[in-house]
Amino acid sequence: MLARCLILALGVFGFSLSTTALAVDSYRYAHVTIETPWMIFLFLLVIVLMPFIVMAILYWRYAFQKEKPEAPDVE
Repeated sequence: MLARCLILALGVFGFSLSTTALAVDSYRYAHVTIETPWMIFLFLLVIVLMPFIVMAILYWRYAFQKEKPEAPDVE
């Protein structure tokens, strides 16, 4: 158990000193442009409105269906 914790701690420490960890915080890899807020807005708009669109389609589909007559039981 102690060996696992030590290996994990050394791995985290080694990663924090690597250049990959420094690149994660860099704007060069984030690709943030002036269009980014619009893309986020459109993405969230679709996520928020999609349940309402599906709900309207399902309501429209089932609201106008007439109840089918039941078949008489034949004994």
